[in-house]
Amino acid sequence: MSTRNLVVIVIAVIALFLISDSVYTVKETERAVKLRFGAMEEIDISPGLHFKIPFADVVKKFDGRLLTLDLEAQRFFTLEKKPLNVDSFVKWRVADVGLYYRATAGDEINARMRLEERAQTGLRNQISRRDMYEVVSGERDTIITQLTNSLNRVMLEEFGVEVRDVRIKRIDLPTEVSDSVYQRMSAEREVLAREHRARGRELSQGIRADAERQAVVIRAEAEKRSEQIRGEGDARAAAIYASAFNADPEFYEFTRSLNAYRRVFSSKDDLMVIDPSSDFFKYMNSHTNGALNARGGR
Repeated sequence: MSTRNLVVIVIAVIALFLISDSVYTVKETERAVKLRFGAMEEIDISPGLHFKIPFADVVKKFDGRLLTLDLEAQRFFTLEKKPLNVDSFVKWRVADVGLYYRATAGDEINARMRLEERAQTGLRNQISRRDMYEVVSGERDTIITQLTNSLNRVMLEEFGVEVRDVRIKRIDLPTEVSDSVYQRMSAEREVLAREHRARGRELSQGIRADAERQAVVIRAEAEKRSEQIRGEGDARAAAIYASAFNADPEFYEFTRSLNAYRRVFSSKDDLMVIDPSSDFFKYMNSHTNGALNARGGR
């Protein structure tokens, strides 16, 4: 190969390299700055095909999408000095490319470290001003809103990073605290159960006392009514007896005597010692005398 051809090939290779080094592209998902001898020449380059000066210009590209930073679970203390293990994450993106590059030199790891540091500090400040109930459920939305706003303001001013959202994934009690909380909750529920049982016994005693009182009243009313009915029956019976006696006293007395004889002499084993001339044998004696007189007349 001749010297001329070799020179032509070298020149062609150098030209090709210079052409390739002077052209670059920026994707839709990227943000970029152009540096000329280390100084920023162009900030936030639009997506598409662009040109630069070889060896003089350097293009730095960053991920322009919405990114997620998983924060390491940390232990924070509430207002009443109760420890909580908080696991959270942050949604963020590059907003000001020039400020982002100057603050982090375009290093995403550096940006994540700064963001995590400030996010953890913000969580600590928010939780330390509230008690456990407010952190867990009472003011959880308020904590997230205030933390997102304050963190976004700081990161925009210092690093050109926009914080879109901060979320708490989980809040756990440490094992030693959860055991004590469980025991306290169990004791509180036991006290509440005893109160309910005491109220139930008190209510049942009241119901039983009222039922017994009503039963006594009902029995008394029933006995009163039965006595009234029995008295009315006895009065009517006495009136009937009196009416029958007045209608035919002799027959009434005779009937009563027959009933008395039937009851007295109902058994053959009955023995009765009585004066034969007593009124009890009045009708028997009169019947016997009548029979004797009838025989004598014959």
